[in-house]
Amino acid sequence: MKSLFATLLCLLLAGCDGALWNNPYPAADQGKDILYTAFTERPKHLDPAQAYSENEYEFLAHIYSPPLQYHYLKRPYQLVPLAASAMPQVSYLDARRRHLPSDAKPEHIAYSVYEIRIKPNMRYQPHPALRADNLRLTKKDLAGIHSLKDFNRTGTRSVTAADYVHQIKRLVHPQLHTPIAGVMAEYIVGLKEYAAALQAAAKARPQDFLDLDAYPLQGVEVVDDTTYRITIHGKYPQFAYWLAMPFFAPMPPEAGRFYAQPGMQERNLTLDWWPLGSGPYYLAENDPNQRMVLAKNPYYDSEAYPAEGEAGDAGAGLLRDAGKPLPLIERIVFSLEKETIPYWNKFLQGYYDASGISSDSFDQAVQVSVGGEAAVSEAMKAQGITLATSVSTSTMYTGFNWLDTTVGGNGERARKLRRAIAIAVDFEEFISIFANGRGIAAQSPIPPGIFGYRDGCAGINPYVYDCVQGKPVRKPIAVAQRLLAEAGYPNGVEAQSGQPLVIHLDTTSSGVGSKSRLDWLRKQFDKINVQLDVRSTDYNRFQDKIRRGDTQMFYFGWNADYPDPENFFFLLHGAQGKVQHGGENAANYSNPEYDRLFERMKNMESSPARQAIIDHMLEILRRDSPWLWGYHPKNYVLQHGWLRNVKPNIMANNRLKYWRVDSAQRDQLRRVWNQPVRWPLWLGAIIVLLSGGWLWRVLQQREERK
Repeated sequence: MKSLFATLLCLLLAGCDGALWNNPYPAADQGKDILYTAFTERPKHLDPAQAYSENEYEFLAHIYSPPLQYHYLKRPYQLVPLAASAMPQVSYLDARRRHLPSDAKPEHIAYSVYEIRIKPNMRYQPHPALRADNLRLTKKDLAGIHSLKDFNRTGTRSVTAADYVHQIKRLVHPQLHTPIAGVMAEYIVGLKEYAAALQAAAKARPQDFLDLDAYPLQGVEVVDDTTYRITIHGKYPQFAYWLAMPFFAPMPPEAGRFYAQPGMQERNLTLDWWPLGSGPYYLAENDPNQRMVLAKNPYYDSEAYPAEGEAGDAGAGLLRDAGKPLPLIERIVFSLEKETIPYWNKFLQGYYDASGISSDSFDQAVQVSVGGEAAVSEAMKAQGITLATSVSTSTMYTGFNWLDTTVGGNGERARKLRRAIAIAVDFEEFISIFANGRGIAAQSPIPPGIFGYRDGCAGINPYVYDCVQGKPVRKPIAVAQRLLAEAGYPNGVEAQSGQPLVIHLDTTSSGVGSKSRLDWLRKQFDKINVQLDVRSTDYNRFQDKIRRGDTQMFYFGWNADYPDPENFFFLLHGAQGKVQHGGENAANYSNPEYDRLFERMKNMESSPARQAIIDHMLEILRRDSPWLWGYHPKNYVLQHGWLRNVKPNIMANNRLKYWRVDSAQRDQLRRVWNQPVRWPLWLGAIIVLLSGGWLWRVLQQREERK
């Protein structure tokens, strides 16, 4: 009985000591400057030459420092220096390498030279590769080594221009699979030939370490310790956007030598597992089955929080940390979450600082007004949770095959048919039903935040919408029916043959191929008495049909590589036709006037003159209607009140370095929200005590009867 009472006393005291029984983090982390978030699967690549996925950039954008980045606060998205001390200086040369004026016509420019000066005294994270004595290790030395933390000796050094050149050379390393190698080989002078030279060297001596610095690259040169030049073919202003990606971050040659040593590969000691960067954070822990941790690079001191933004940013508190050294958070803990429900519950308990919203949790988290405005629910407000939304730099569209004899071509009959369908398919309704309101109906290929996009009546597609009080209102179905009759299909029947008009839609068996969405789409066509025949297939067969032009209508989408209108308009450029040229123009759209304007626009700097050309191109596209413009998805992110400086930025993958956490407020609210329910413990204790007392009395009575 004494033991029983002692055990109960311990349990009761534990229930009263204020500890959070459900806290997934060590008690020692309380009060610390840590951001808590999640990942769903380990990124495949952490080598900046090979990574190109969103879940990889979530880490790489904080570990590496390319020359440029996107301004965190300004819109439209704007490039600014990161590791560069200023924006690159660009000069132009003709075919004989004579200098041309800055306003030279693109057709006269044979070469563009980008001169990049980096900030002095930037330093790499602490890493064992940056000590000379770690570059001559044997397998015996690696005994007991399983991660970078097991090395007793680490080092650092200053970043040099040569490190940036070395990384560019790595883009065509024969042992690496770089997704942009083909594109860059077309632009960077000499890169294609350099790739061939490396291939030959690797083939001749397959067992030897391939020293990239032993092979010169014609189009990339080191000027001095802080300056290098990249020469590209022709004029390609969009090249600056590539300079904001980890592909062009510095890589010390020591990294290659360090990880090439015998015994490293089998211990997962590679750049794909343990990166080496000069950014604000480094990968301190990498346990893909549990968590990954970014820790502040102790040598990072080359960047401050921006001092200016958009109108309204100051009032929203987004400039309170202006001028403070970045990053503002010491550590970022990514925990593995494979299911959305546990992730969501931990967010509500305060154990994650921000969260997306799954369809299962949408109604619990968000209320949408009659006008379509989204706000957090009352339950979320009570917890101090706020909502941040942003429109993605992507577009989901339905294309018409220009090669089809019914819906394609530049004839007026097909044009009116396409416009009638565009009016009938109500994407506002689609967004409301199938996307929880998370999107905006597109007026053109260009989403908000991209140069060339216009707000208000100036940005409305007048062939599908009327402008009412500055907002787009879809034209009545009667207009679509009239256009259909003018196209030769009165009431959905071909006037000449008397046969019902049937339109074929090709799609994959998932996504838009789901039954409810297809049923909805058929109803949209029913509005104008046109029959929709859906041909669902698997992804590979669908791609084959697109390549052959064996479609009439098809569902597609596009995510921007960089925030420039050229990256959207090229999807409708005749020279990019899928069937004839194998390009990205899946609709095979062709209009000579549009193509001529595209060639003028694509290499222009963003300016009023470029905007005027874009306006003309949009008028042509809206008139021709090669796509149902579809919609631009919206991102919804919830954040707790203790998280500061959160502004959605689709292009800036390195946004976490700007965030700040009030850890004291977080700890306080966690305690309030996660107090253990103690009455079952007290009730259980009473029952046990009463039962114990009864048992003790029964035993005592038995003893007395003896």
